[in-house]
Amino acid sequence: QGLSMDIHPIRSKADYEAALKTVEGLMETDPVPDTPEGDKLDILATLIEAYEDRHFPIEAPDPIAAIELKMETAGLKTKDLARLLGSAPRASEILNRRRRLTIDMIRRISTHWHIPAACLIQPYEVKRKS
Repeated sequence: QGLSMDIHPIRSKADYEAALKTVEGLMETDPVPDTPEGDKLDILATLIEAYEDRHFPIEAPDPIAAIELKMETAGLKTKDLARLLGSAPRASEILNRRRRLTIDMIRRISTHWHIPAACLIQPYEVKRKS
């Protein structure tokens, strides 16, 4: 046994910092899964993740930023988006925020480029025609 399970909910910044310090110490010993040390690390990681999700939420990128990120990381070009959407002017209008994504476009992009539809349906600014 040897290892006490003095784990409690993370309710404050001090609790959070203490949990991080404990995890850091455990990581240095490279705990084996299914041992008291490994269990303690798993439990603390879960508590830390829950605290971070509550206190430091990360907002999903807007749909156009998500498309641009995918294009950058996958080496895709505007012509690839044009091929997917069926028209170069339409792809350009989407990337320049002059046209909104339609449900059909969202389905195609989500299916072929594996960008979650939940991200693509987020509201975003479209430039007004001057």
